[in-house]
Amino acid sequence: MSDQRTIRVTLVRSPIGYTQDQRATVQALGLRKMHASVVHKETPQIRGMVNKVIHLLQVEEVDPESATE
Repeated sequence: MSDQRTIRVTLVRSPIGYTQDQRATVQALGLRKMHASVVHKETPQIRGMVNKVIHLLQVEEVDPESATE
């Protein structure tokens, strides 16, 4: 078993009207459309990206077995 946590990130607010680097961060997370979700391992790099645009996202922890949706 891996000791890394897994998070599901969902885009709940549009990045339109925010700075270019915040829009690029949303795209780098793999979020292209509203209410789209992606699953990432929680690494310092991913956590930093999420923290930068947390006002646009919903983040929830998921167990790795159910993360393969």
